[in-house]
This record gives sequence, structure tokens and C-alpha cells, in this order.
Amino acid sequence: MRQVRDEARKLAESLTYLSGFGNRHASEAVPGALPSRGNSPQRPPFGLYVEQVSGSAFTEPRAVNRFSWLYRIRPSAGHGSFHRIDSPTLVDVSDGVKELNRMSWRPLSAVQGTDFLSGLWTVAGTGDPAQRRGMAMHMYAADTSMERVFGDSDGELLIVPFEGALLLRTELGALHVRVGDVALIPRGIRFRVELLDDVSRGYVAENFGRPLELPELGPLGANALANPRHFRAPTAAYEDVDAPVEVVVKYGGELWATTYDHSPLDVVAWHGNHVPYVYDMTLFQTFGTLTYDHTDPSAFTLLTSPGDVPGVPNLDFIADGARWDVARDTLPVPYYHRNVSSEIYGVVKAPSGGASPVVGGPGHVTVQNMMTTHGVPPEVDRAATEAELKPLWLDGLSVSFETREPLKFTQQALESSRRDLDYDGLWHGGYENRFRKSV
Repeated sequence: MRQVRDEARKLAESLTYLSGFGNRHASEAVPGALPSRGNSPQRPPFGLYVEQVSGSAFTEPRAVNRFSWLYRIRPSAGHGSFHRIDSPTLVDVSDGVKELNRMSWRPLSAVQGTDFLSGLWTVAGTGDPAQRRGMAMHMYAADTSMERVFGDSDGELLIVPFEGALLLRTELGALHVRVGDVALIPRGIRFRVELLDDVSRGYVAENFGRPLELPELGPLGANALANPRHFRAPTAAYEDVDAPVEVVVKYGGELWATTYDHSPLDVVAWHGNHVPYVYDMTLFQTFGTLTYDHTDPSAFTLLTSPGDVPGVPNLDFIADGARWDVARDTLPVPYYHRNVSSEIYGVVKAPSGGASPVVGGPGHVTVQNMMTTHGVPPEVDRAATEAELKPLWLDGLSVSFETREPLKFTQQALESSRRDLDYDGLWHGGYENRFRKSV
């Protein structure tokens, strides 16, 4: 086991990447494997099979059309029938329950012999994968590398570890995902998760809607937030293995499995823009205020899945990382607010001052539902009101998953012993009346 992990770690450290988000990349593990003209020649180079994977409808506008051409040792059509398999903790969010209250969960613990797929634990979500709208948020904890291969037909996946690095072997190549990174696996792309440490734990957002894209910058101009060149796509790599491999697909909220007689990660060359990425969130170019008041949390949007109404997302992925907080005559904590988004919050790295009483430490999950007031508890408010104002260096890293619809929560999340049943107690009854009738 340790030798296998050492080899995976060595490979992860040696990987090279293609740079740029949304680019039409091209990569070949064997020179000449990509056809010189056309996409589907009668006799492809090296006897490879041609296969296209489309992440959007054929007829969507060119600017948003997502597809890749794959040149593989055997077509992925070479399998027997799929059959449903049990997924005790990865569940369909469309059957969930609405809950108004603020909520919090402690981190998952890794159960011995659990791989990434069996370690997925669904918390909440919106919409319906069958309607291609909405999202789901999962936690994961694993201590075993996957031997099977997984693909999500319901949506694309954002994988954010807070403990333990990962090697993602995808059809298009491998990604090294460290703590502080986020990985994006497009809808339908198959992959295997190998652990580079004894345990890995983190968050997974599943986007059923339109593919995630970089947000518009407006008056910020050309250079801010997540820079496209910092997104790294894999270079082609393939497995030429003739041995049984279980392939699991998530479809319609359920897991289905079949067995191939070869590795499905056998793509020798590819080109297109329906590709996986990894991004180092410490490279996010934050902006904020230098005068007064706080900018809205949307200022930290790293990726967005657009909704039907301009500016109202199906899913926003927000990275709140290290930055200076500088302002005059401004409460040095976020203001209390209610908004039309439901927010799921996870901590990747606690600030140097320690875990916040509101959001906890790495691995915690907190939820503020739409139009439910959220902000700091009374003792934090008092300290911030009395604090000497000076520039603050904030050095933690947290992520948020925001969506436009009311969240539905799974029964396992609502009934879990990891849920803090007294979370609202942080706020209840502790605020003093500071109202004065004269200045």
C-alpha cells in the first residue's frame, strides 16, 4: 500500500499542465496520435478509436459549447449492462426536506476501507439533476484509494480537500490536488481518486446546471479575481490495462455500475474544452475597499454557473482567502444581512487567530438559508465595536457554495450526531440594547 502511494505521490509531483480556463486545448501522450486533419478519420493514427464527449448540446452557441474529442485504445461503449447499486450516504437531494434554521456540522471521520466514492456524504441541495438545474453539496472522508472508476452524468464536480492531497486520474490525464486547491471534473468525465496521504477529507459541490465559468469583471477591467492562466488542465496520459475494472456512474440521483474488461482511462490523445482543471485558490486576486464599508461577498466569486436571470446564479463558488482588510469608520466584521441566496460555508484553513465560533475550523459546514439573517454573535459584535481600527491581515481560507433556491436537506444530515443542535444559541438572547435617544 505504501509503495503504491509513494509512486502516486512521485507521479503527482512530476505532472505538467496546460494553462488557461475555457481554452480549446490539445494533448497527446504519443506524438502523432492526434489526427492531422478532421476529427474522425477512417483509420485513426495507431489504430485508436475516436470518441466525442459533449458537455453541452450540439447546437449551443460556439462561445459556450463544451466538447472534447478523445482518441482511445478501446471505445467506452465496450461494456455490459449497468445495474443499480446502493449508495447509503450519497443520496438524491430532490427528496430532501426544507429547514429554515441556521445549521452547522462537525467534520466527517474517515471509516477504515472507505474510498472517495463511498465516503461521499450528502448534506443538502436544490433543484433536480433530471431537470439540469440546481446543485448538491457533499462532504467526503476517505482512507483508501479508489480501484474503481467514477463518472457523474448528473453534473460537474468541484472537489475541495481540507486535509490530505489527492491524485485524480481522469480520462484526459492526471491532476495533483493539494489542500488549498479546487479541482473541477466536467459532467460525464470519468476518473479515479488516489490518496497521497493516509486520510483525505473535504467538500464536493455537484453542479446540475450550466457549466461553471469565470464571472464577468465589469468595471474591474481585465485583471482581477481568478486569472484564466492559473487554471491547469491535464496533459494526456493513458492506461493500457487488460483487467476487469468496475465503472460507477451517477445518473438521475442514483449510482449504476458495470464492469469493463479493460481500464477506461485509456485516452492516448485528446483535444477540446470539456476538460478537468485544478486551481490554486491562494492565487485568487482579491479586491476590496480602501475607504469605508465592506464589499459584498460576491466580490470573492471564483466560478459561477449562470441561471436563467442575469446576475442570479444557479451556483456560485466563492473563495474567501488571505487578504488585507482596510477601511475607515467601518465595523471590522461582516455586517448582518439577509439575501436571496442560500449559503453553504466550509473552512479549508483556519485563520492564525483560531477557529471562528460561527464557522468552526477546517471541515466544518455551516448553512444560512435565504432571507435568514446571518452575522457575528454578540460577543464578536461587542469586540468589533470597541476595537481600534487598523489594517488587518486575514490569513484563513474558506469556501462558499451559494444558490438561488431554498435548500433541501437530507435526513442523514438533519439527524446526524455531527449536527450542532444548539447552533442558533450563538446568537439568541445575547445582544444588548445600545439604543440612545440622544447622540
